[in-house]
Amino acid sequence: MLKKLLQGRMLLPLILVTGIGGGFQYGFNMSSINAPSTFIKKFIAETWVERFGTTLDDTAVTLLWCVIVSTYPIGGLFGALNAGHLSIKYGRKNALLFNNIVAIIAAIIMMFSKVGRSFEMILVGRFLYGINAGIGLNVHSMYLGESAPKELRGLVSLTRAMFVAFGKFIGQVVGLREILGTETAWPLLLAFSGLPALIQLFLLPWFPESPRYLLIDRGNKVLCVDALRRLWGQGDFFEEVQDMEAEQAEARGERPKTARELFQDRSVRWQLITNIMLTVAMQLCGINAVTGVTAIIPFEIFTQSYRPVAFVINGSFQWLGLVLLGMIFPFIVEGLGPFCFLIFLGDCLIIAVFVFIILPETKGKTILEINEEFRKINRKRMGGSSVAVRRKPQQQEPEILSLVPGYNVLKRLWWIRSLVGSWGRR
Repeated sequence: MLKKLLQGRMLLPLILVTGIGGGFQYGFNMSSINAPSTFIKKFIAETWVERFGTTLDDTAVTLLWCVIVSTYPIGGLFGALNAGHLSIKYGRKNALLFNNIVAIIAAIIMMFSKVGRSFEMILVGRFLYGINAGIGLNVHSMYLGESAPKELRGLVSLTRAMFVAFGKFIGQVVGLREILGTETAWPLLLAFSGLPALIQLFLLPWFPESPRYLLIDRGNKVLCVDALRRLWGQGDFFEEVQDMEAEQAEARGERPKTARELFQDRSVRWQLITNIMLTVAMQLCGINAVTGVTAIIPFEIFTQSYRPVAFVINGSFQWLGLVLLGMIFPFIVEGLGPFCFLIFLGDCLIIAVFVFIILPETKGKTILEINEEFRKINRKRMGGSSVAVRRKPQQQEPEILSLVPGYNVLKRLWWIRSLVGSWGRR
């Protein structure tokens, strides 16, 4: 598998270039803000005295610092909500290119915040960095997942988690007092993200657009085959193109879905539930090791028309979880002490059972094959064929049965029992 990855002409360089402006930026800005915290708090206090002639107490300074830090995930949520639209309208590659401009503007604002004597500039810069990370994480995953052959799809997509970890590591290293973590150099530390943004901005135009986007969304088979050859090397790619054309035929006449349409469409109900469950579980499991897993789930279990909005939902729940966990976890620790990790244990057990029962194996399968597995689950859960799920209204239970105490609970338990039995027989 690794040999095939190395044989690809531009696939490995694409992993590096997309990673430096995608997952790396998220990880770097998560960790780099910690090192200069003392200097930024001092800067806030000094700036306040210069403006108003009064002194801020430590509580007020800490509150302003917390607002600056928490602005990053808020920007990330905003970016994630717009990632799907941008990737559809401009393409995966162009969305990442435009996204670098946001990071460069943020870096310039950060660099001159101290000279401008404005801690508000740091606040704006953090918000823009959040937007950059929210867009970059989602489009990074889409771009790589759609550019890799199916046997390498998991390996290639998991590199996002590697770049997130690498970004956190570099953020801590650059933030050392021996490098940029000093009272005079901290604006340069906050502006460091402009460098990887510039690198990606100059290198990414040399790479092709996502082959799946070119064929399925743009209907350009010639450019798709050219992109495959540039990414994977020489070959006829008959099976790969045939798989894309089959997915295109299934989605023909369907425009990209909105979040509202995805939540209302019962034919993909269990794909949606799986996507949300795994994303929320990642926030509550106590570790980030499952991030190269949850990041690629929307790509593998949704077809092209649903995929962008599925990534939006994935990213939105991820950023919301980050905000909420940051707000409530200190209180959980205060109340439960070391027993707070029982919450993580319970989360891991619940999601393990859910994955075992619901999530089919995706390794080596085409998108349509995976989608058919979920279609069986949706059909069994909703009743009837997949077409009936879309067009036929759900049959109502006799009204008298709904009045029986515990009837709905028994009905759901019976369904889970039948689902587990059918799963074991397969």
